[in-house]
Amino acid sequence: MTGLDDLTLGQRPDGRTALAARWIVGHHEGRHKLLEHAEIVFDGDRVIHVGAPFVGEVARRINLGDVLISPGFIDLDALSDLDTTLLTVDTGPGWATGRVWPQAYVDRGPYEMYTPDELAFQKRYAFAQLLRGGITTALPIASLFYREWGETVAEFEAAADAAAALGLRVWLGPAYRAGGMVCTAPGIVEPRFDEARGLQGLAAALDFAGRVGGSHRGLVQAMLSPDRIETCTLDLLRRTMAASAEMDLPVRLHMAQGKMERRTVQALHGTTGPQWLARHGLLHNRLIAPHAVEAEPEDLALYARHGVTIAHCPLVYARDGEMLRSFRRCRDMGINIGMGTDTAPADMVLNMAVALMMGRAAEGDDRGLTTAEVFNAATIGGANALRRPDLGRLQPGSKADIAIFDMADSFFAPRIDPVQTLVFGATGRVTKAVFVDGRLSMVDGRVAGMDMHAARLQAQAQFDRLLAKYPERAFGHPDLRTMFPPTFA
Repeated sequence: MTGLDDLTLGQRPDGRTALAARWIVGHHEGRHKLLEHAEIVFDGDRVIHVGAPFVGEVARRINLGDVLISPGFIDLDALSDLDTTLLTVDTGPGWATGRVWPQAYVDRGPYEMYTPDELAFQKRYAFAQLLRGGITTALPIASLFYREWGETVAEFEAAADAAAALGLRVWLGPAYRAGGMVCTAPGIVEPRFDEARGLQGLAAALDFAGRVGGSHRGLVQAMLSPDRIETCTLDLLRRTMAASAEMDLPVRLHMAQGKMERRTVQALHGTTGPQWLARHGLLHNRLIAPHAVEAEPEDLALYARHGVTIAHCPLVYARDGEMLRSFRRCRDMGINIGMGTDTAPADMVLNMAVALMMGRAAEGDDRGLTTAEVFNAATIGGANALRRPDLGRLQPGSKADIAIFDMADSFFAPRIDPVQTLVFGATGRVTKAVFVDGRLSMVDGRVAGMDMHAARLQAQAQFDRLLAKYPERAFGHPDLRTMFPPTFA
């Protein structure tokens, strides 16, 4: 009998490894099943057994005791920078607090507010945090507000190397756009377009996809990431969707996500974002559309008809009093829903808890959403969006992407059903260990190649340097204390 500490962090153990646990969320006949006093066995990158104690030969057997073994979570909108949305939780509006470029900043020339090394570091730091919360698959998302324009191939090549070094499964693609929003007067926000620059971004993203997709033994895959629908032109989106079909790549496009977007798209195209895309035949089942909090009934009907996935990120919206209306309605329409984090803390368990509460609030009773449905969204829903039946579930033949949660944690008392207890406990900090592709990627908060204490200090210093530059790109250039006053004077 061995323990997790006998395994080498950052490596895949040789031979068959059996993990025994009080509870395992296995998968059988198309759905999750809760197994008690069970074992999971994996060999290399694949699960070969889930269920009763395994009778075959194994290289090692690890009795984990009072834990819940789960499929690793799939984050379709995974925070991968140092989250600037936290600055607006108690302040606003966005045009006055650096969330929209003022005309004066555009005239002087936008610039990269992070160095290349800082851009690479924030990806490594964010990826490590995702692993520490039980997330094994991530589609990174970062803000473009502090960028010169879009994301670069160089930083995503560094991100691919970081994911491989840390042991995180990722779908990567630098975000590109054909326009941006500019504040010309208090409360007046207008789109400005440079389509040629957007098409250059798409060409670079396609070259990146062709070179990097499937690398690092399949741990790194490619996707296309046009930024937001109000910053994209029709030609850019047509070419994006054509390339998605030709190369079989998922596309993540933020739409039906905010009031500024709705006003802008209505002014530009006379309709909503989803209806504009449908008018031009650009909705499809490879499309992942985060949020949908501003989706109209016809938008949702189009999502259902064309197989579009909603990436549900409830925490970042609940902070502003907004919600998806509703999870139940979307599921009843047959829309696939996956989960995302999109803000700090990048905690999928917390997002499931908020999803459960907001989903019930949207419907007015506890029938609005079940624990099983949000757990399915964080696992099966994400796998379905990526069209990867070997992810998001634990069954023979699936990838050995495994999260282990400590159900003996002193905060979990009284404990009832372990999945319900985990979700209502509302924290992924009880994640004890994570295997990705059969490799031990995290154990007891430790990630291979990362000193998390030193990294946290570096992250804070980097964020503080960025914050000091905020007045340059806020309308009227107010000082920081005016923009972001403390909770108490």
